[in-house]
Amino acid sequence: MTRSTQRSSTEPVQNGRVHTSFPLATGSQLGYQQEQVDRFLEEARSAYEGAAEGSAMTSETVRRRAFAVKRGGYAPRYVDAAMDRLEEVFYERERRARVRAAGEEAWWEETRQLLSEVRGRINRPRGKRFRRRGLFATGYRRSQVDAFLDRVSEMFERRELALQPAEVRDVVFHSQWRGYDEEQVDALLDAVVELILATR
Repeated sequence: MTRSTQRSSTEPVQNGRVHTSFPLATGSQLGYQQEQVDRFLEEARSAYEGAAEGSAMTSETVRRRAFAVKRGGYAPRYVDAAMDRLEEVFYERERRARVRAAGEEAWWEETRQLLSEVRGRINRPRGKRFRRRGLFATGYRRSQVDAFLDRVSEMFERRELALQPAEVRDVVFHSQWRGYDEEQVDALLDAVVELILATR
């Protein structure tokens, strides 16, 4: 089972234009619907430049955007790379705005608090880090999630960025009966991405 969000670096917003000349999926491979991708990137450009009044687009909006697939659509890995870069652009703008509004120390305090919450979850015993799905429901395979979070924990312990945001966004977990709740796992992984971006 893959994560429910689609993400990913070309420069999607550059010199006031949105670049959507992505290679197409070939053969029987599925790709993202071109119209959806083009429309979203155009909306992102307008939001970034302030042309879209009342736009609430954020880095989280980009991170959680998913596209329908079809044969002959845009090759996913190129779109995902562009979406990763776009998320980072929006995140950096949000960070600068927060620092201007509350100061550098307040922003770092929020980051430290987020790190504390993430580490608190990761430090729980393996197999008990998240809520398990019901008796007749599937979730993320617990052993795979725990193994990946062990890597995240080691990264925090060493205080070095051994993982890139794309590795966290694109991690894939298989499903199992009574596996970990997907929403809880995805929320934690989103927080890990935010921490990596914050400490670059």
